[in-house]
Amino acid sequence: MRNMIDGKVKRYLEDLGEYVNSGVVPIENLQICTDEVPGQWEAFRVGDFWGGRDVTAWFRGSVDVPTAWIGDSLVLELNMGDGDLFATKGAEGLLLISGKPVQALDMNHTQVRLEPEMYGGGRVEFLIKAFSGLQDEKRCFEVARLCLVNPEAEEFYLRASVTFEAIQNIKEHVYDRNNLLQFLDEAINMIDFRVPRSEEFYASVKKANCSLKTRLSEYKPAIENKPMVHLVGHSHIDVAWLWRLRHTREKVERTFTTMLNLMDRYPEFKYIQTQPQLYEFIKEDNPEIYEQIKKRVQACQWEVTGGMWVEADCNIPSGESLVRQFLYGTRFIKEEFGKICTVLWLPDVFGYSWALPQIIKRSGLKYFMTTKISWSQFNRPEHDTFLWKGMDGTEVLTHFITTPEYLGRAFYAYNAVVDPKSVQGIWDNYRQKDINDELLLAYGWGDGGGGPTEGMIETAKIIAELPVLPDVKFTEAEEFFAGLEERVESNPDLPVWDGELYLEFHRGTYTSQGKVKKNNRVSEFLYHDVELFNSVASLVQPIHKYPKDVIDSGWKTILLNQFHDILPGSSIGEVYEDSEEQFAEIIETGRDTLNKGLTTIAENITIHGENLVVFNSLPWERDGFVSLPWTEELAKKCFMNSGGDLLPTKVVGKNEKELLVRVQEIPALGYKAFRMVDGATEDHSFEDELIVRKDYVENRFYQIKLDQNGHIISWYDKETDRELVPDGAKANVIRAFEDRPMNYSAWDIDVYYKDKEYIVDDLEEISVEEAGPDRGVLTLRWNFLDSTIEQRMVIYADKRRVDFKTEVDWHQNQILLKAAFPVDLRATKATYEIQFGNVERPTHDNTTWDYAKFETAAQKWADLSERSYGVSLLNDCKYGYDVKGNTLSLTLLKSGVYPDPNQDQGHHSFTYSLYPHPGDWLTGGTAQEAYNLNCPLKAVIATSSEGELPSHQSFITATGQSTMLETVKRAEDDDSLILRFYEYGNSRETVRVDLFKSIQQVWETNLMEETERTLDLVTDNSFEFTIKPYQIKTFKVRFK
Repeated sequence: MRNMIDGKVKRYLEDLGEYVNSGVVPIENLQICTDEVPGQWEAFRVGDFWGGRDVTAWFRGSVDVPTAWIGDSLVLELNMGDGDLFATKGAEGLLLISGKPVQALDMNHTQVRLEPEMYGGGRVEFLIKAFSGLQDEKRCFEVARLCLVNPEAEEFYLRASVTFEAIQNIKEHVYDRNNLLQFLDEAINMIDFRVPRSEEFYASVKKANCSLKTRLSEYKPAIENKPMVHLVGHSHIDVAWLWRLRHTREKVERTFTTMLNLMDRYPEFKYIQTQPQLYEFIKEDNPEIYEQIKKRVQACQWEVTGGMWVEADCNIPSGESLVRQFLYGTRFIKEEFGKICTVLWLPDVFGYSWALPQIIKRSGLKYFMTTKISWSQFNRPEHDTFLWKGMDGTEVLTHFITTPEYLGRAFYAYNAVVDPKSVQGIWDNYRQKDINDELLLAYGWGDGGGGPTEGMIETAKIIAELPVLPDVKFTEAEEFFAGLEERVESNPDLPVWDGELYLEFHRGTYTSQGKVKKNNRVSEFLYHDVELFNSVASLVQPIHKYPKDVIDSGWKTILLNQFHDILPGSSIGEVYEDSEEQFAEIIETGRDTLNKGLTTIAENITIHGENLVVFNSLPWERDGFVSLPWTEELAKKCFMNSGGDLLPTKVVGKNEKELLVRVQEIPALGYKAFRMVDGATEDHSFEDELIVRKDYVENRFYQIKLDQNGHIISWYDKETDRELVPDGAKANVIRAFEDRPMNYSAWDIDVYYKDKEYIVDDLEEISVEEAGPDRGVLTLRWNFLDSTIEQRMVIYADKRRVDFKTEVDWHQNQILLKAAFPVDLRATKATYEIQFGNVERPTHDNTTWDYAKFETAAQKWADLSERSYGVSLLNDCKYGYDVKGNTLSLTLLKSGVYPDPNQDQGHHSFTYSLYPHPGDWLTGGTAQEAYNLNCPLKAVIATSSEGELPSHQSFITATGQSTMLETVKRAEDDDSLILRFYEYGNSRETVRVDLFKSIQQVWETNLMEETERTLDLVTDNSFEFTIKPYQIKTFKVRFK
């Protein structure tokens, strides 16, 4: 019998939905224009097709409002064509009425509520700026009409539908289910369906609506103590993904216009939007909308929070990049909106570095929200609310939104709808009901924007009436988290998660689109140097203007491209065309700006004649090579140190020649000048043993043998008397694997990729390019299917590091490329560099948690060590590592086919290095050697000057065995100097800092450069501080 009632109610509701509109006027005078700016109009009708790939079209039309309808509830219904729920494809548009933007039009937003002022004179005149999407498809304009809505029928239909859906989420034979179904049946029976749309019909609907509303309000459920679900409107807008940045700007305008329209109609509606980059877009593109947003922020309807400039990837950006995400993000929010945000909002990022808790807290934020960990393949954290402890011990209150995914998939959703299933499901999914009974539900269509709908807000109001569902209220995220903290902070059952939040999914994002990752790494180090040397230049020569505008512009471009679908490599190809252009511009500008700073410093050194001034941007003294573009003038020059000894030089390269100059003892964070004298350039070198043959190389440290395929079959360490390559194994083997993940081509590497391996062993050529005496170079060239891999194996006479400079011409799809180094070491854990520190991960598969980490992310190095000896695998732009058993592997390329069918095709240039070392990675100097690889020495040529600087100098020196001076920059708000340090060796130590100028005052600050305490000076130009394991410390120095 109950099933019969269910079916009856469902049928009557379907019929009732057709009669919510009591009248309809079709719009028959549509016109279309495909000009960029509306000009030439053509007739267009509902049912006609328009668009194609990446087409913008304009539509205009008008409709007369029947006199009898004026002042009633009117809706303009416009459906321009197919789309999808998440606005990732299909038709989208912005509706303007009487020239004013009103709201977005897309699959989820097809109805526009008309206010009387929109049809002054009895006519509605509208304009649509429409976008067809990036699919090669035509769109059918399906609907254009004016509808008269019966308010009672609309309200009853929604109330009855929501109640019926709530009933479906209650188990059979439950007391509340039977009673609610009875109330609904009674109400349906009151409706006179004999003549739909008649006065009698709508009168009966009104009666039914009143009855149902009364019944619900008076009903006492079996369980009266209910959880609370806080509702915050949200539209996840991917800064780029299946669309380009220029499309994002339009999505932002459409979405924000819709949200402002909803706020006009629903004062209780609350909406959150993170990502200051999007606000900067709308500020530039539509200042009027931006000013409206600012008013709504002040009215506490529009919530601006989130912390970061964009919702950035958290695996690949450097530690300093993550700091700048917060620095630029929080400053924008404070300066533009007067708000201090406390919530890091990252619902869709592919894993979270163990460095984040400290960065969050030291940036002034208190809380962290995500849902993405629920996507993990094998395991997920046991808790949804917990303290996340960072590697330094900092704890951040973390909460996972547990809303069930709309399409029924197993993971949690950040693009949720408001309906009984979501409101009940978020509570059912939540695993810590014993410590917290209030949850946060972010609702609204997203990925491609769109946001909440009128229907979602109205549904929430109906759910608030239903006695059998959790209570709901409109709220702000900041308010929810503050309340959550109050509820759980003193609860002894609040768990702690101490470690990284590794996502067991999307492991391919460490590697996909290798060029954007290289541009990111190059730009991060370039702008480090730009800041360092221009800060010093302005101190050395006050008329040198610190190029803050250039630096800000460069950093904002870097941060933009660190968005979690750009830098990870999961966007369409056009996004990477745009990114390449952006990076090319800031790299060129950055190099010019760096050169100006270096030149200013060089011009203030006391030198005579022509000098080569070599600069070191790292905080330790260095030896190495300086590269100079080859010119005929250099052919007439020699280089000499202060003792009169000639420096070793070498001309290398084929098409683009360069001169390598071997220099020594370049001061930490400083420079050294070398005289240039007339004389023919030749290979002046120092004495050291170096043997280079096609199948054998040897230096002071190693004897290395290669087989006929170019693979290393022996790597003997002479200094420690040990063989690195296990018996029968081969090292520097490039391995190819079929890479066909189950779901997401660019995103995923699935564990079964290992089942089908192909060794790259078709060696076409091996030759000796350089035979010493300071370095030797073997050139190896392999063919693999339609691709070629050319490698220059560089062994140095006096260094333990061996470089593999690699050029790849790649033309394969769905092939994963790795470089593997099996080593004769025994260790159950490997160490990986992450932002501001490192993390240990297992080399075995003892548990599913261990097994899941078959591909992990690292910054510049990973290491496998015994206590007395180890091997590090370094890189200059790669991030995907695989260290299992005794084999270190670095992932080089991943050539997926979706969303970019041409992913990673063409030329790639990168270097990885093997660094065997006595001791473990810390005592062996792995961290320093990885910086050396990524930060080559730089030089300018200067002529005679009577400056105040000596011929060589360190601008800053810092003691400490495991404390890194990571950043030197100008302060954001004055001309002080900012110094940022971090401890990376899990040690406590006292660090002394000496500067080249007299100090007036030193303050310790947080990462946002806000003062926390004043330090005493040790001398006129030095200060000391203590640092704990993995701490980040920032100091602000004002000079006299």
